[in-house]
Amino acid sequence: MPLPQFGTNATAGLAKLNCSSSRVEMKNVFKRALGLSFAATLYAQVTVKEPIPQTATIEVSAAAVGKQEIPRTIFGTFLEPYGNSTYNGLWAELLQNPSLEAGLWTPGRIVAMLHDNPELRRAGDLGLPLPWEPLDAHQGNRYEVHYGDAANSWQSLQVFGVPGEPTGIKQKVYLPIHRTRDYTGSFYAKHLSGDTSITIALRVRNQDEVLGSQQIRVADTSWTKYTFTLQVPDGKLRRLDPADFVVEVAGDERVELDQLSLMPADAQGGLDPDAVALAKEMKTPLVRFGGNFTSAYHWTDGIGPRDKRKNSLNNAWGLPEYNSFGTDEFLEFCRMIGAQPQIALNLGSGTPEEAAAWVRYVDEHWSTHSGLLWELGNELWNHGNLGYPTRDQIAARTADFSKAIHAVDSSARLIATGDDPDHFQSWNAIQLINPPGTFDYLSTHFVVGTGDVVLKNPSPDFEAAAAYALPVELENRLHHAQSQIDGTPGYGGEVHLAFTEWLFYEERNHEAPSYDNEGGAVVTGGFLNMLLRNSDIVPISDMTGIMEFAGIWKKRGQVYATPSYYVFKLYASADIAKLVTVTAEAGRYSVAQGVNRLPDIASAPYLDVVAALSQDGKTLTLFCVNRSLATDISANIRLHDFAVSETAAVHTLSARSLTEANDELLPTRVKPVDSVEAAHPDGWIHIFPHSSVTVIALHRK
Repeated sequence: MPLPQFGTNATAGLAKLNCSSSRVEMKNVFKRALGLSFAATLYAQVTVKEPIPQTATIEVSAAAVGKQEIPRTIFGTFLEPYGNSTYNGLWAELLQNPSLEAGLWTPGRIVAMLHDNPELRRAGDLGLPLPWEPLDAHQGNRYEVHYGDAANSWQSLQVFGVPGEPTGIKQKVYLPIHRTRDYTGSFYAKHLSGDTSITIALRVRNQDEVLGSQQIRVADTSWTKYTFTLQVPDGKLRRLDPADFVVEVAGDERVELDQLSLMPADAQGGLDPDAVALAKEMKTPLVRFGGNFTSAYHWTDGIGPRDKRKNSLNNAWGLPEYNSFGTDEFLEFCRMIGAQPQIALNLGSGTPEEAAAWVRYVDEHWSTHSGLLWELGNELWNHGNLGYPTRDQIAARTADFSKAIHAVDSSARLIATGDDPDHFQSWNAIQLINPPGTFDYLSTHFVVGTGDVVLKNPSPDFEAAAAYALPVELENRLHHAQSQIDGTPGYGGEVHLAFTEWLFYEERNHEAPSYDNEGGAVVTGGFLNMLLRNSDIVPISDMTGIMEFAGIWKKRGQVYATPSYYVFKLYASADIAKLVTVTAEAGRYSVAQGVNRLPDIASAPYLDVVAALSQDGKTLTLFCVNRSLATDISANIRLHDFAVSETAAVHTLSARSLTEANDELLPTRVKPVDSVEAAHPDGWIHIFPHSSVTVIALHRK
């Protein structure tokens, strides 16, 4: 019996074991060969059902074409103002708290901010709105917060100059200096007394060295908007190094400040051009605007002149909601990347009338004018959502919002809140009490920690094996959920599932597969294969997220993508229309006591393969995921009813370990390798690296 395909120190002698070896003998040899204390536990919980053969086989029957076209909407993505996804991310504004407000972070967030930036403690002592700092802390208290007469929101800041000394405020910023040296900005000011000169500058962090500055005369005694431009000399600031944005008053000047802004000059409608470019390359057809913040979001706060939009607390995540990225900006982002908007409505603190007005507004500002996807709330079973309905309320609330929306747009496609695929039955049954036509889809989410397993003291290999197998059991659960829908009179064949959030993460154990490492990319490939096979019952899906998590990140001014992003891009960019029959004989394993949401998985293929034809039938694409942690699988690929041309285009994502990831220092450490290999009508051998995702594109002669 060959070695179970886990671990990294197996000896060649194990591969020579034959099928007559007993289970006890196998476990003992495995344990001795690895020399690891966890070997017995690993083997006890991961069982090889069919060993990987010396040469696996992949058989593709190109004439056996599925009836249903693969909906592009399975390659949707997800955007929520969480972390630095929108602000400090997609939105190009370089300043935090530009309106100088209080109450934009919860106490826990402030504690974390002060831990990461202890210099802000002195700023807090002086009453400065975080994360602004005094230009010279030794001057003591030269600042006074004013309420009720602000240029924006509720709070403004008076600065009292010290004659002969530089006085003002500053904020640490990371400039995209690798891309542009030019920056533009604005601020509101009200002159109170004394000198009338303000200097806006960029300086080397915590130093007097000026990178660029502009002096502005501020003489108006009422709120006035002033603009500026700054240029950083070539070679004066390195990529990833911080700078200080400085507002300095002259002499004995007293001035009131509010609503500042600093933007890269190459920002595209306020958006980061690097983030937009990477998002466009994903070829996503849908972007979902939603999440837990939805239940406290009022869309009218995010329209109109950006300078006048109120700042508030993002109730769900304890972060600022500046409202500078609102409905118009979201729609423009969708236009830029060629995606359709999919918006989650506020069924927490919102009303049916408010939702209907939002639908009308978007219809009036979007080219297709109607027929868009609208989600009736987000995770309303989750007590973390503001104003969540009880089980006695959810059906009626769903119906009320549905009626209000259909009254303004009868073509609107509605996604009602469903529950997760591992415990959907009772919640979904309540939603299905509503009369047919109330909604078109039931949502489901699966956001799971891959290191949270039932097995005590698990090895990293066990956690990876269990995580890799998750899409296999998810497929079974989705069929159960669709069966419940189909068994409800009036719903069968009319209502399907929408997988509007999916993410595999691990924040505690950095050795487990997670959204930002190679292991997470392998799980992503398996999940996308599962979606391709089941797009008839799950025609809509949104990966978490287009910014942060499994998508695009920005840290210290550098935009980069995760390994999962590249897998998603390979799949979404492929020229595919219909599935064709494919079999892969490469062994299987089962998992017990795995990830606690789906701990027992009966039969996971080591080599998971999906095949699809283009609309014109001229291109055949193979999507291949190797779940083995240690074995590079050699497979004989044989095509039937497809006269292949001489070469195949191969795109392979693999890494030295499943924990390898991209970051701001090495933004492309893990990305696909493109190659060309010979393809033969009678078959050819391809070697799939362990823990990898491979996409092979073939063309007819």
